[in-house]
Amino acid sequence: MKIGIVTPAPPGTQYGNRITALRWAKMLRRLGHRVSIVQRYGRQRFDLLIALHARRSYPSISGFREAKPKNPIIVVLTGTDLYQDFSNDRTARKSLELATRIVVLQPLACDELPKALQKKTRVIYQSATNGWQFAGKKFGTREHKPSRSSAASTFNVCSIAHLRSVKDPFRTAMAARLLPTDSRVRVLQIGDAMTNAMKQRARSEMKTNERYHWLGELPRARLLNILAKSHLCVISSRSEGGANVLSEAVVASVPVLASRVNGNVGILGVDYPGFCDVGDTRRLTHRLRRAETEPDFLAELKARCQRLGPLFNPKREERALRNLIKELHSNSKN
Repeated sequence: MKIGIVTPAPPGTQYGNRITALRWAKMLRRLGHRVSIVQRYGRQRFDLLIALHARRSYPSISGFREAKPKNPIIVVLTGTDLYQDFSNDRTARKSLELATRIVVLQPLACDELPKALQKKTRVIYQSATNGWQFAGKKFGTREHKPSRSSAASTFNVCSIAHLRSVKDPFRTAMAARLLPTDSRVRVLQIGDAMTNAMKQRARSEMKTNERYHWLGELPRARLLNILAKSHLCVISSRSEGGANVLSEAVVASVPVLASRVNGNVGILGVDYPGFCDVGDTRRLTHRLRRAETEPDFLAELKARCQRLGPLFNPKREERALRNLIKELHSNSKN
């Protein structure tokens, strides 16, 4: 089958949609399909279209439906298109109506959709792998964990997301300001600034907050290396569909603190002990301090994350894709 994956994220970027597109393309090719990744559908002869983001990919979805009225379309709801666009944007709703199947990245996302759309919705967890190689060594091995000397000097907390409002990117830095002077917390912010205002704020924060270090956009290998070496990862988003970084942190056995939004709760579970309400700086400060000073609390977060590891096995995600395409192929024959 010839499959087109439409993603609004440009080539060479590290937006979540681009990462998902690349990962799925690799899996689908392994399953024997011919796959092209494009930013917009342009009358290519695809048997199946997979569109990431309902609103931004609407021109491609509607164009493909017009050109290929009988061919299947899979629309993947990746975050803002579900929790912001669906109720406010007509094109996002129309994309889901045109879709043959809808994919969401965690089970609570289904509750956001009308029952008529839930019937054609499937959940596929975004996978991650613990086989990343750097300098001949794997993530998750002892040599890639913080050494005793570095652990004694700093408690590294990473925040990985492009600097844009929906990610609430400076919440961790703001929480770190409130920590006592004897705290060893160091915040490592990774991600490109989406506006000049965000860039200026990050630079200003570094000047006034000695705990905060903005590293900008990094090569993926280095990003994953820093994640694996961190003591803790914070995901402070105001809205999430199912963040790639959450899967990656879980698989790398890095404990997580996260905002209490459906995209995080749907993966971590309603009773996960590391949640903070969106924008609650003081509660995040409290959680950071507990993680730094209470080994049992940090161990509990880590154990809960480790139990979720099988959800993000690449073989599970590949199997889900295979079953979805098999389902569409079967339905087309009937």
